[in-house]
Amino acid sequence: MTHQWKPICAVTDIPVLGARVVNRAHATDVAIFRNSEDKIFALLDKCPHKGGPLSQGIVFGERVACPLHNWNIELPTGCALAPDEGCTQRFSVQVEDGKVFLDLNELNADLSKAA
Repeated sequence: MTHQWKPICAVTDIPVLGARVVNRAHATDVAIFRNSEDKIFALLDKCPHKGGPLSQGIVFGERVACPLHNWNIELPTGCALAPDEGCTQRFSVQVEDGKVFLDLNELNADLSKAA
C-alpha cells in the first residue's frame, strides 16, 4: 500500500520537547512529538498502561514519560521501556520543507472499527 500524505502542521507549530494533538472524530487522537533535535514522531495519544494522554507527557531524548504513571515510551517504536511492557500504535511521519505530514491511510485505519 502506498502512502497518501496528509499535511498536518509546520514543524514550528509543535513545541520543542512537546506535542501537538491531531483530533480524529471516531478514533483515539494522534500525538505528534518534537524533540530537542527537531525529530518528529507520531503515536496514538494513549499510553499502553492505563490509556493516559501521552501528548501531556514530558519529552526527553527520543522518549515520552506518561503523565499518569511515568511509564517511559520510546517515540520511534511506541513501546514501553523495561521493566514496563506494552506498545501504542505509531504512525508514519514525513517532514518536507518544514511541514509535517502523516499517512492518511494510517490515520483512517481504525475509523472503520469505531462505532
